[in-house]
Amino acid sequence: MLTAIDAAAMRRWAVVTRAALAARRAEIDALNVFPVPDGDTGTNMYLTLDQALDAVRVDHEARGVLGEVDLPGEAAAMSRAAMLSARGNSGVILSQLIRGISDELSGAGTVSADAPLLARALGAAARRARESVVRPQEGTILTVADRAAEAAAAAAADGADLPTLTERTVQATRDALAATPSQLPVLAAAGVVDAGGAGYLLFLEALDRVVRDHTPLDRYEVDDFTMNLDLRRRPEWSTGEGGAVTRPVPAEAGGPAAAEGPAFEVMYLLDSEDEQALHDLRCALDALGDSVVLSGDGTTTKVHVHTDDIGAALQAGLAVAPPREVQVTPLVHAMRPHPRVGLAVVACAAGPGIAALVREVGASVVSSGPGRRASAGELLDAVRETRAGDVILLPNDRDTVLAARACAQAAGQEGQHVHVVESGTAVQGIAALAVYDPGADARHNEMTMTRAAAATRHGAVTTAVKAGLTSGGPCEVGDALGVVAGDIAIVGQDLCAVAAEVVARLAGSGADLVTLVVGEDADDELVAAARAAAEALGHGVEVEVVDGGQPAYPLLIGVE
Repeated sequence: MLTAIDAAAMRRWAVVTRAALAARRAEIDALNVFPVPDGDTGTNMYLTLDQALDAVRVDHEARGVLGEVDLPGEAAAMSRAAMLSARGNSGVILSQLIRGISDELSGAGTVSADAPLLARALGAAARRARESVVRPQEGTILTVADRAAEAAAAAAADGADLPTLTERTVQATRDALAATPSQLPVLAAAGVVDAGGAGYLLFLEALDRVVRDHTPLDRYEVDDFTMNLDLRRRPEWSTGEGGAVTRPVPAEAGGPAAAEGPAFEVMYLLDSEDEQALHDLRCALDALGDSVVLSGDGTTTKVHVHTDDIGAALQAGLAVAPPREVQVTPLVHAMRPHPRVGLAVVACAAGPGIAALVREVGASVVSSGPGRRASAGELLDAVRETRAGDVILLPNDRDTVLAARACAQAAGQEGQHVHVVESGTAVQGIAALAVYDPGADARHNEMTMTRAAAATRHGAVTTAVKAGLTSGGPCEVGDALGVVAGDIAIVGQDLCAVAAEVVARLAGSGADLVTLVVGEDADDELVAAARAAAEALGHGVEVEVVDGGQPAYPLLIGVE
């Protein structure tokens, strides 16, 4: 057992956490409160940490200090890497937890952290996470982090050694996670615990295993909380389902990985319902590289892998179906110099049609959508690429707003000014782009684009991927769901009828422009029904149809 945490132990903590999140990310994703097909809390946490570990290793190799960095240096490197790798709101909060721990450890200036220092670090983590959220809510990962910090502080005050402290902290975290449904009614109604809190329990359990020299097991504490309210495990959620891949912890887990990391990120779509073929593909890709994610809706699967062999990754997919929308990205990006003049726009796009619309106004595109949301680092790369002094940034997704803010903070440290227009949906982003004036200054554009986004009433239609209780009533798998202003307000059997009702509710007492952003799974009948509902609002209503190509939501609807 360890009596203190040094740099090697901190690296192992991160590696064991990554393995745990890889093993359970699909089940954490399934804890998503709402029955819509874009819950990716576990995947975002996993990808955030996975990319951060890669970034730290690459940085150490570039500086020739691999394996030689002390605890303060390791902590500082992990803090910055996690911030730039953060994906989705859950990934950003995880990065802030890591930042709080890292700040405390690096600030202490010691080569190792004993029980009292670790307790202070967990307290700093909880404070940092809470500060990162504009409107903190109890019954979430923030509450779980608070209870963990309190337990660690109490153990330290009792004079507990490090193994006792971590054991007591994990138990308190488990108790706090179990209590989240009683603190947040929406969790109780859905019969789940908080997904982010479940991820944080894995994070602290990984610490406990490192400290107490536990060999990683097939069972985790969080397994008891993929649950209904009676805490029974849902039998249909098994390890490996939905793209989770359990990767072994390296034999030299006390230090950084010795092998070179994969050179490329390969992504593509496959149209297949053959579950066995997709399982075989997952195994084949796991042998070719790492960071394997297969996420889909039963008919289309998004494939993601880090690998050196692009051809083999594509050939493996070809055994299932012809790959389409192939994207290959180098995983190591050089820092680019940029002058501090001019104005540019960077916008996230969940589909090729939305991306084309963004490019039409001269803006830069960052691919981002359910299951593969852009990290703060990817947004920062795009901002740097503009070589502009001022950049308007449109996340176009509620779950990417925190990553956009983290990008703005990092860019500011490098001399670029990023103005985040908090567009929570693609239709709000489209409305903001429509009023962009390249001849005006950044502040004027920020104000007018923010007003345009805020004035756009937004909705969507999708299909329930699991049973749940919504504002529109209970739903079952396959039901048509109508989203109005971010809330599932309509449950029905027919997507066309639900789409027409969403249009009517958004229009309210009047509308001038209705924008329909058509997803990759939409058919002509659905578009025609929504158009007819919009035209029925009255004379003078303009209807604009955009071929967005976004996943998960067959139709996004905006009303101005």
